[in-house]
Amino acid sequence: MPQHTTPALREGRRRFCLSLLGGAAAVALPHLAGGQERRYTIAFANLTEEPGVTIEGTGFTGPEVRASFVLAARKLPIDLVLYDNQRDPKRALANAEDAIARKVDLFVEYFADPDANAAMAARLKAARIPILALNHGVPGAPLYTIDNEAAGRIAGEALGQFATRGWRGQPTVAAIVGPVDAKADRVPERVQGVMEGLRARLPAVKPVTLDTQGNPARVGALLGKFVAAHPGTKVLVAATDDSTALAAKSALEVAGRASDAAIVSHGVDRNIHGGINDKKEIDPNNRASIVIGSVAFYLDRCGYDVLPLALRMLRGEAVPPRTVTKHVLVTATNVFVEYPPYDMN
Repeated sequence: MPQHTTPALREGRRRFCLSLLGGAAAVALPHLAGGQERRYTIAFANLTEEPGVTIEGTGFTGPEVRASFVLAARKLPIDLVLYDNQRDPKRALANAEDAIARKVDLFVEYFADPDANAAMAARLKAARIPILALNHGVPGAPLYTIDNEAAGRIAGEALGQFATRGWRGQPTVAAIVGPVDAKADRVPERVQGVMEGLRARLPAVKPVTLDTQGNPARVGALLGKFVAAHPGTKVLVAATDDSTALAAKSALEVAGRASDAAIVSHGVDRNIHGGINDKKEIDPNNRASIVIGSVAFYLDRCGYDVLPLALRMLRGEAVPPRTVTKHVLVTATNVFVEYPPYDMN
């Protein structure tokens, strides 16, 4: 069952039929008689609403994704119906059936199970309801997704550039730290991107992977052993997520190697940046931190990208089969541009 429905403007509203012709939605007129813009009912089925459960190998949660849809919809001609897939195929299918019964105009699906997604696609197609997939593919549906390999490449290039500018000619080693084998979160793609980025800048450096198996408490022992085996060298660390980056910083400080190290992370969640008075690792007043940056994933903003795509589909406009997040390296220099502090006047 849906958790929330935004208030609908029913007075004077006319319904236009959507039909599928050869798999493409027919053009829907964007305005009502008298110039009033048509409103659409869009369902969003979230991966999970479980508090504290992080998603996509980052520090973001499902409720943060949901909030981005609610906030983005406020300025658009959209009435939202929100579902929680609970990471359960049966629940995800039941949510799709409920959306069909409600005759929504479009269904945004965020679910990782290929079989369930295929079943949902068949049912929604039969009901002539177009689908937009989020982060995980749905057969026949356009996809909006993070790009782990591209994000990793940005991180690797940033580390390589830092080393070539500040450590030229000095012996340098590199480690990629985190749940490096977490295929469900596609972290191996992130790792591959880091290796490609480092190779482009520092072809002689061969990074090693240190697998925390999702437990940041393992970082200290793994990274401590690594730096102990490489005395007198500079150390580049690519952390797969921000919690791991903070654990890596602590481990390097304990080992007495902070002055020899630089860290780049992935995610840019609230663990690593904050308000004007929070003084997190990525902060304009903390430019000496060894955490030189983190690659933004913007999962807490994805509704602002996904809902305009949905409207384009409903209005009969062509959309790309795959649209990716624009990943950006966030540092102390641009953090308040990318994430304006919520407590700034």
